[in-house]
Amino acid sequence: MVNDKEVKTAVSPFAAREDEKKVYDGKEGFASINQIVFKMDMGYINESHIQALEVVNEFGFVTSRQVTQILELRGKLNDIEADKRQAKVAKWLEDLTKSKVIARYFFQSETGKSSYRAYCIDKIATYILKQRNIPTTWQPTENTKPAYAVKRKLAGNQVIIAYMQKVAAFSSVNPNILLFSKKYNVKFKPTGGMVTLKNGEEDVNFVFEVVRRNDDWQNMFAEKVQLYSDFYENFAKNDIGFAEKPQLVFVGEDLQHLADMFRIIKKVGMVVPDEEMYFTTELRHLEETLESSISVFELDADTKKYKVVNKELEILKPGENNAAQTRLNENAKYNANMIIE
Repeated sequence: MVNDKEVKTAVSPFAAREDEKKVYDGKEGFASINQIVFKMDMGYINESHIQALEVVNEFGFVTSRQVTQILELRGKLNDIEADKRQAKVAKWLEDLTKSKVIARYFFQSETGKSSYRAYCIDKIATYILKQRNIPTTWQPTENTKPAYAVKRKLAGNQVIIAYMQKVAAFSSVNPNILLFSKKYNVKFKPTGGMVTLKNGEEDVNFVFEVVRRNDDWQNMFAEKVQLYSDFYENFAKNDIGFAEKPQLVFVGEDLQHLADMFRIIKKVGMVVPDEEMYFTTELRHLEETLESSISVFELDADTKKYKVVNKELEILKPGENNAAQTRLNENAKYNANMIIE
């Protein structure tokens, strides 16, 4: 598997491209749950496949490399030689794709076809997951998401994985966190998920809003900014389980994109002070450490213009941490239709 420091690119592979389409690359035809049960009974689909399936379910849309990284961080690949892990995971995903347990897509545009594939669960996977009391919110419409929405998820996952790998204070991850707007009476999802960091005895939550340059992205982003603004303006202790307001981080495609996003934020209006709104790109998370991965926009007293300033964050310093490994589940979610064995 290629390490982050070996990735040499000026443009994120998860950036939106003009007239880009998401193309199905899975197994055609129909598969029944009986066929899957047979394959599991015969050992063609085993516990290793299920571990990979759990990651796909948890993170929504993932690449083979991302599944490998997450399984490594959670200690699930320790019995496999390091240089063979990516190939093994790719084989598990291929087996699941051929069995129609998961679906696979690539991206096609005028510039060509993406070099990677995105995986997500399919209907049959829900039967396997529910039988094991693994929560899943999958609906058939999940697989109809457009290319930019899938790429938002992939970019968000890459940021989360960087925190899992490189931040000593990393504690836990929730790729599917929901926030609530009291004014508009709606739940909304940060497109990049959330990580929780430990600062002494306190938890610090970073929520990531990933934005892509798809058609009409400015209006879509403006609407999301209004929801965030209402959430922070009317925040009360223990809202949605937060003891304190989470730290908001906007993730764009590049520096110019961040500037365009900031202009929209200022035009729409945001109750969060400028210095408390963090900005970054997924490419900055390829660096060996993340202490300098965050930027803020500051108003220059002389020119009266905003400028981008790097913000060094002590809480993002590197070091040893075991939080990414499997831990006791202290906040289990129960399925009312199941009997727990």
